[in-house]
Amino acid sequence: MEKLMFETNLQRCKYVPEPTTWLEMFCYSDRTRNWVEEHPLISDEFENFLDREGGFAEPILPDGVSVVAGLRLILQQNAQRPETFTPHVLSLEPEMYSKMIHSLHSPTRVIESTSCVGPFFWAAINQDNENPDLQVVQRKIDVRKKGSTRGWELMLSHDFRTGITTGFCKGTSSSNIVESMALLRGCGPEICHPLLFPLILFNLDASYKPDIKQRDARDRLRRLEHAISMRPEVEDREGYVKDEVVDLVECYSQVLWQRPIAYLRIAGSLQEAMDTFYNGVPEERKNQGITKTHASMLSRLEFYGKKWEGVETYASTTIERLETQKSALYNIIAQKESKLNFQIAGDQRKLAHASKRDSSTMKTISLLGSIFFPGAFLAVIHLFTTFFNFQNAPDIPSAVSSSFLLYWAVTVPVTLIVVGIWLSWERKREARYDREDEDLEKGSEETERNIMAMMRKRAISKI
Repeated sequence: MEKLMFETNLQRCKYVPEPTTWLEMFCYSDRTRNWVEEHPLISDEFENFLDREGGFAEPILPDGVSVVAGLRLILQQNAQRPETFTPHVLSLEPEMYSKMIHSLHSPTRVIESTSCVGPFFWAAINQDNENPDLQVVQRKIDVRKKGSTRGWELMLSHDFRTGITTGFCKGTSSSNIVESMALLRGCGPEICHPLLFPLILFNLDASYKPDIKQRDARDRLRRLEHAISMRPEVEDREGYVKDEVVDLVECYSQVLWQRPIAYLRIAGSLQEAMDTFYNGVPEERKNQGITKTHASMLSRLEFYGKKWEGVETYASTTIERLETQKSALYNIIAQKESKLNFQIAGDQRKLAHASKRDSSTMKTISLLGSIFFPGAFLAVIHLFTTFFNFQNAPDIPSAVSSSFLLYWAVTVPVTLIVVGIWLSWERKREARYDREDEDLEKGSEETERNIMAMMRKRAISKI
């Protein structure tokens, strides 16, 4: 089944080339012979490296000198293709990849982890009873920023008989692979432990960056609390929007960055793998160096676990306080919306009263027109026949009555008096309308206060 699944997934994969190098580190009982080399790996030398032939053949050692620990890796530390860590993508040709998996005794199921999300770690001993190997897969490949990947992957196989660890490692220049390789080269004989490299990668993920992220998130939270709840822990010069915009959503994303629970699980899996390795080491190879290195790594792993537990507690507290501020913010928004609704209702009531007044005014105008128009019409006819007589007049001036000027002398003052009375009445009416609007506004505010008091009373009674 393992072979069938491997071949099926291999046919599904796409190949993208990446620059490749090889690394060899060997430690001997004679420390003067220890050496580390890294050079580009061309395709013509690929099989020689896998089979340890040609320039990669095992050196002939003098009597009394033996291999204490060895590490042989195929490296792609500067992967540049954007799709290099996408699902079903290989950075080695399928034939070369298959040859590497089988020659280095790497786990065939590693090809099924190309679509994994989050930090991933798996370790187990293969089912070969004659030549058992500890197989390790560790990767974090779904990290992307501005269209570029920051992923990395590592697969190892440790031969219990020879103490040599082989494998493949790939990462981008922005990942932790370059820094971890520099640390690995300085470890010397400690490479006898196959989980040293995975622990270094875990160490870099558990470095100071998560702690600083959580501290920054807590500072953002304090400014949020100062802005929403007016808590006194923040000085005025550290106000909410003095130098930067503090966003509640951004604060949430800051806290949720690198969730500690995932790394706590990785720490548990690493500890299980370390116990599996130490129990599988033959007694003749269980020397003081391996025992000391194993104990030191266990202690460091426990330290990282406690550190992540502290980050988890700190992040949980921050999230709870953020939830409190979010609830308070929702309440403030609800109160603002309630006040706005009251204001809209008051304005609508004013509009309704204004419409009613306009309707009353129109009715008044219609009534006045109905009362005065007939009389005015008759008066015009009467005046027309009184002031003008065109039948016996030889010319137009003689047709106009001498009392025509009296009409204007009476009409103009009467009109001014009527208009003045109307203006005075209109001003008094507008003043009365203003007092009515003020009474409506006071009534709305009183209704709002009564509702808020009732809501607080109900909330206190529930508590």
